[in-house]
Amino acid sequence: MSKSISVFFPAYNDGGTIPSMVLTAIMTLRQLTDDYEVIVVNDGSQDYTGEVLAELAQHYPELRVITHERNRGYGGALRSGFANATKELVFYTDGDAQYDARELALFYAKMTDDVDIVQGYKISRSDPWYRTLIGRIYHWTVKIAFGLQVRDVDCDFRLIRRRVFDEVKLESNSGVICVEMVKKIQDAGFKFAEVPVHHYHRAYGKSQFFNFRRIARVGIDLTRLWWQLVGSRIVRRPTEAAKA
Repeated sequence: MSKSISVFFPAYNDGGTIPSMVLTAIMTLRQLTDDYEVIVVNDGSQDYTGEVLAELAQHYPELRVITHERNRGYGGALRSGFANATKELVFYTDGDAQYDARELALFYAKMTDDVDIVQGYKISRSDPWYRTLIGRIYHWTVKIAFGLQVRDVDCDFRLIRRRVFDEVKLESNSGVICVEMVKKIQDAGFKFAEVPVHHYHRAYGKSQFFNFRRIARVGIDLTRLWWQLVGSRIVRRPTEAAKA
């Protein structure tokens, strides 16, 4: 029996790529199940993303558009997508077309009864050298600091059972939501499967992450998240042991 799927894309100034992402997702979903929906979270885009989505929605009733009048950040867009998904499985990837939505079919096949989340990892990263370098530093920093067991926490290509979010509550509004999500799902004991995916050069727009001010902001957010999910527990354990 096929499982129902919600597919959503967070989009910020992705007018040049979001149409292909939506159409590719619909074509792929038609091959997998009769019960699906596609959601785009337009996170305060300032280009023509809104106009393109309005046109698409007139022709594809399976498409729903969630519009944030003001940009809420990557985490805010993901939280909106998860909150509005209604199907048994929830898949998301970015609206910038650096991943191929057709590879969702590989993840769907991997979602067996004993798996709760199918996590992607990039076969190779198709970014400028400095982005690849910063990405590797980020990956190993969060992997070690948070004790993450996945191969690529920075791969935003995931298929998750919606019931996972009955237990896992996400709070971040920035890009550190991916670390928060993986850490909380892992600590809750849910079962991961991992699948390699292709990663492509950005064809339209520019990354919102790679500037010094934003990197500094991410560093602050990561430190706060580490204290919330790791550091405070380390401090709490000796205190609890002393009381015992």
